[in-house]
Amino acid sequence: MNIVFRRALCATSALAGMVLATSAMAQSTGTAVVEELVVTGQATRSLDGMVAVEEPKARSTISQEFISTQTPGATVLDTINLLPGVNFTGNDAFGSAGGDITLRGFDSQRIALIQDGIPLNDSGNYAVYPNQQLDGDLIEKVDVNLGTTDVDSPTAAAAGGTINYITRKPQDEFGARFDLGVGSENFRRIYGVIETGKVGPWGTKAWASYNRATNDIFNAPGKIDKTQYNARIYQELGDNGDFVSLIANYNVNRNNFIRRITLAQFQQGVKLPYDAACARPTPVAGTIQNEATSATGFTAACANYVGNNINPSNTGNLRGQSLFHLTDNLVLTIDPAFQYVIANGGGRTIMPENDPQLRSPTDLNGDGDTIDRVLVYWPNTTNTRRYTVNSSLIWKFADGQSLRASYTYDYARHRQTGQASLFSAGGDPGNVFGGKDGYGQAIKLSDGSILRRRDRQSFATLNQIAVEYRGRFLEDKVLVNLGARAPFFKRELNQNCYMRDTFNAYCTNQVGTVVVGSNDGAGVPFVTFPAGSQVPSAATLWGQPRKIERKYDKVLPNVGVSYDIGDHEQVYLSYAQTLSAPRTDDLYDRNVVNPQPEVADAYNLGWRWTSPTLLVSVDAWTNNFKNRVERQFDEAAGIFYSVNVGEVKLKGVDAQLSYKPEDYLSFYTSLSYVQSEIQSNFPNGAGGAILPTKGKSLYEVPKLQGATRVNWDITDWASLGVQGKFVGSRWTNLTNTEKAPGYALWDLDLRFKLDDIGMEKAYLQFNVKNLFDEKYLADISTNTNGTAQFQPGYPRAFVATLHAEF
Repeated sequence: MNIVFRRALCATSALAGMVLATSAMAQSTGTAVVEELVVTGQATRSLDGMVAVEEPKARSTISQEFISTQTPGATVLDTINLLPGVNFTGNDAFGSAGGDITLRGFDSQRIALIQDGIPLNDSGNYAVYPNQQLDGDLIEKVDVNLGTTDVDSPTAAAAGGTINYITRKPQDEFGARFDLGVGSENFRRIYGVIETGKVGPWGTKAWASYNRATNDIFNAPGKIDKTQYNARIYQELGDNGDFVSLIANYNVNRNNFIRRITLAQFQQGVKLPYDAACARPTPVAGTIQNEATSATGFTAACANYVGNNINPSNTGNLRGQSLFHLTDNLVLTIDPAFQYVIANGGGRTIMPENDPQLRSPTDLNGDGDTIDRVLVYWPNTTNTRRYTVNSSLIWKFADGQSLRASYTYDYARHRQTGQASLFSAGGDPGNVFGGKDGYGQAIKLSDGSILRRRDRQSFATLNQIAVEYRGRFLEDKVLVNLGARAPFFKRELNQNCYMRDTFNAYCTNQVGTVVVGSNDGAGVPFVTFPAGSQVPSAATLWGQPRKIERKYDKVLPNVGVSYDIGDHEQVYLSYAQTLSAPRTDDLYDRNVVNPQPEVADAYNLGWRWTSPTLLVSVDAWTNNFKNRVERQFDEAAGIFYSVNVGEVKLKGVDAQLSYKPEDYLSFYTSLSYVQSEIQSNFPNGAGGAILPTKGKSLYEVPKLQGATRVNWDITDWASLGVQGKFVGSRWTNLTNTEKAPGYALWDLDLRFKLDDIGMEKAYLQFNVKNLFDEKYLADISTNTNGTAQFQPGYPRAFVATLHAEF
């Protein structure tokens, strides 16, 4: 929470047991050290987990105390949903099915998600994957920077701000924590963590955890299955705060998608579950088996079968952290990391056995002929290996003053392939990763190649330097933060297939027919191919395989000043410039494009009031967002393309209040107002057509939203929490012709401590999500014009959890 506790309050506060060490209050080890240096002697406190922090910027924070009240297993992005400016829409009530998030009108691809100082966004399209995040019990706290970054934030995609969360340190004593959970939709969860305590001659400490959660999809059929392993080892070096640490994470998700609906279907009460079974024809030699339903033969008969509407992922990382005092006043921090990802969103196609892409007639269904149209598993699989180092050298040259120099290196090998494979007789893929090497069986062609829908590889390299000065003046009433980061970002892209646009490729060893006189913008002619399942027409123009290199760099200032009016009151002013470099999807076009990076100038003016029982903050802000890139569809050409829609102006107010009148009772509320305005119309396909977007608002952004929570310790052994999230109506496109209705979701948590029956540190917790069974629309598949598809909101859900510690 954006509140400052002054030194005079530290000795008098009655909120015992809610103190957090200041060294745990920042995203990277370097930022933690810097923020601690200028507040030495102070404590950072919270009211039931809503944390008061002292930073001259718009930041909100929650701690483990609050996280533990939320549904066990919930994604960390759901736990911050009460904070101002944040809107998270979960795909289910349990945290394993994904969802979407916005900050102050910026979508998830323009927000940097950072864990222990390491970037987690997809290195290609900057997507955020909520269901792959660290289990909440292992998270110490979460910082949300609204419209700004920390000066060392290792990201090339942070126009809207950052979400930073910190992993728990191991405990000093041996122990364990366990959760057993059951709930609606056949929800089952088992979680456990073992703490070694300090062991060995150097007092090394560590923990290791296991988490498995499964549930049915609420509009069945379909299942969600998540397994996660985590471990951390921590070694203190001396007694001055030096340490080295290594954290490991591995997450496996096997999810079925939840079928989307239109606004009209929602209003009519229509539900669209996926089909529970797939009826494929039995292969018979000499007889045509056609597994298509449309006249053209491109639509799969089993397109709505739940078994091939899947979203599998395997993700993992190793994160190192270290701090070394080179002298009493000179500190070096180094945080290295490695990340691994393999994932796709399923997919299928109908492949004629005489399709030109096969190079020669091929018996795909094994019936001895080549006259059929066969259902083929057709996924877009992404495989990423990523290496990161975030380091800082910090010099405390006077009391309350420090200077920092930081360097970040981030390198990602982003391989995107689409090796086809065959389905079983029941319509299930032989392997969820298709014919990807080391996984399933690829379909091999007569020329030695394999059948695939995509084949491209990119290398994203970020070299970033940053400097920061922080100091206190006027008897510590003024805090000044002057910084700048300079990212040097490069994308090397290799497109190995022919392409209609970034989403439609044709991977073949065929020789295309050159279209004389055509030009893709770089002096290379287009080609055509004979019509087939992936070639709608012999007249379709295809861009040729190519290599592209793009570089983006900019100096981004990050400054802030705060002034303590008295022991309880503070004002602050900040300015930050942020950058989002183009995504790979905006570069892999048929026509050569070079979109400019999106840049935002964020200004904040804030006021804070703090007392031992009352925390209040109000933040007025404006954001000038330039070079916004959108995907457009050219109906005449049948292709998608990138377009720079220019400038978008955003402004708003965020407010929050936390009040604890008694030790057993607390209240929290937040309110956010956002106004966005697109500054120009922009092109819509060929022929000079335009979309009337000037003066319109951004999609998926509620103009008004708010949240509230009440905590009541009913007795020494029972506590109750009730919270609500209110979301206003949201436009679904940039022409503002369709709007999703607003909604309100209420949740409840009830905890019973079991100490009185001999189970010390154990409790039974009940969580209810969507308490009043609100019917609403959650995540929106937005577009620039026309109607949208929606994730149906989850119904009321119950979870009971038995938690035990020793």
